[in-house]
Amino acid sequence: MNTTEFAKALATRTDMTVAEATNVTKHFLDLLKEGVNKGERIAFLGFGTFSVARRPARTGVNPRNPTQKVKIPARNVVRFTPGTSLKEAANGKFKPIAAAKKAEKKVVATAKKDVKKATTAAKKVEKKAATTAKKAVKKAAPKKRK
Repeated sequence: MNTTEFAKALATRTDMTVAEATNVTKHFLDLLKEGVNKGERIAFLGFGTFSVARRPARTGVNPRNPTQKVKIPARNVVRFTPGTSLKEAANGKFKPIAAAKKAEKKVVATAKKDVKKATTAAKKVEKKAATTAKKAVKKAAPKKRK
């Protein structure tokens, strides 16, 4: 999946247009680059951590001429340490947010139906109690004499 495909997938999962999702993706990557440029550690709980490490200078071997030694200068490198949920996803134990949202919507819909049923039942009981109370008042009221 490349950046464009990622943005399109993000747009379909959210209520964004593809242009908005592309813009969000670009800004996200820019923020990530800025953090790495400053040497910051960027951690996404469950996903993973981006950090900057210093790789020291060393002597290497020229692959075209193995007898020739080459000096490799010191430099900074980006390291990524995957989080638990990303490791689980790599082993087929991934549950997407969309599936969780569908399940949540189902639960909410069921709860709303139950509340509606309970409210309707309560109104019926209340109406019946009011009718019964009126009848009791009529029976208990003394009859007028002429």
